[in-house]
Amino acid sequence: MKISLNTKILIAAVLGVTCGFIIAGLGTETKAASIALYWCGLVGGLFVNLLKMILIPLVFTSIAVGIANLREHSQMEKVWKLSLFYYISTTALAVILGLSVVNIFKPGVGLEITMFKDAMLSFNTQSLTISEFAENFLSQLFINPFAAMAQGMVLPTITFAILLGIALVVSGEHKAQVVIKGLNEFFDLIMMIVGWIMEILPYGIFALLTKLVATQDPSLFAALGKFILVVIGATLFHGFITLPLLLKIFTSQSLKTYYLGVREALVTAFSTSSSSATLPVTYRCMKDNLGVNKDVAGFVLPLGATINMDGTAMYEAVAAIFIANLVGLDLNIAQQLIVFSMAILASIGAPGIPSAGMVTMVMVLQAVGLPVEAVAILYPIDRLLDAVRTMVNVKGDTIGALIVDKYTSSSS
Repeated sequence: MKISLNTKILIAAVLGVTCGFIIAGLGTETKAASIALYWCGLVGGLFVNLLKMILIPLVFTSIAVGIANLREHSQMEKVWKLSLFYYISTTALAVILGLSVVNIFKPGVGLEITMFKDAMLSFNTQSLTISEFAENFLSQLFINPFAAMAQGMVLPTITFAILLGIALVVSGEHKAQVVIKGLNEFFDLIMMIVGWIMEILPYGIFALLTKLVATQDPSLFAALGKFILVVIGATLFHGFITLPLLLKIFTSQSLKTYYLGVREALVTAFSTSSSSATLPVTYRCMKDNLGVNKDVAGFVLPLGATINMDGTAMYEAVAAIFIANLVGLDLNIAQQLIVFSMAILASIGAPGIPSAGMVTMVMVLQAVGLPVEAVAILYPIDRLLDAVRTMVNVKGDTIGALIVDKYTSSSS
């Protein structure tokens, strides 16, 4: 009997977590554990590199082809407007939830900050004002597209792909026919390679989860337990209550069918902690498993992997209040509104890579005068939290694609 890919992924995830606990129990310094972690790092790194290899060609072709093909349905304007509205709205809901929960449970109050003094003293970070952040962000939009693709830069690649797609629409079908046909054929080849990568997906997930579980420090989890529970609880509530509720309200999609369709993407997101690296898997799930229009998915998903970071925005807001509690500062309503706004802005500018939220969190802390050095205490526990919030980020992208697909395809 042939085992399905979904079943293989489920088995790989369970075995990965189990092996991770076994290795942690043996001690990561033992020879057997070191060898196991080396091979897990090797296999997991290879898998992530394969996903990164195919990422830029997939993003470029899917967006350019998607925009060019959507011209036939006169839906392009509706697709991008609805996508942006959905992404901004869900991110705002996530931050509101995070701020509400952190104000209720108040993690960090009474926690002895001296235990992190060494980490904070040795931590160095570059200060970045809001204007500098905006300037850096905007400067990243318009870069030589070949240089951007060579360096794996998603945002400028998306910008160029959008401009090319619009140019193909404006030039007219006759002039653009050869280019569009070539892009479509290239896109089909890219998806063939994605299919090959999917065959080794279970092995990559097993290796990544084994290493993730084995290398966590239990003592830090005990010290920051309340903060971790608040972050994970709020993130999972948004991911498994708020977002599915939006799916039920705005589409007729069965939750069972939805979860069966996207579980490959969610497990991959959790394992890699990268919404960008997960994109090839996400696209395949939405197109093949849930029947989303390939042009809609080709535009909405890459855009979402870049700007839709519900989990990241929530985490940055919760972490800002947590750090304020640590240093004994009580942020007023106005300051928390600044945290709300900056968390949304910073999450949009965060790249879809592991621990990207830690990079942009500095801006959130500076906006309300909190010590940026305090970010150092979150680094040791960020890997697990990043895995959870990335899974929710990707889930938000998939539900957005389903909603946009319904309200654009139905009127095309």
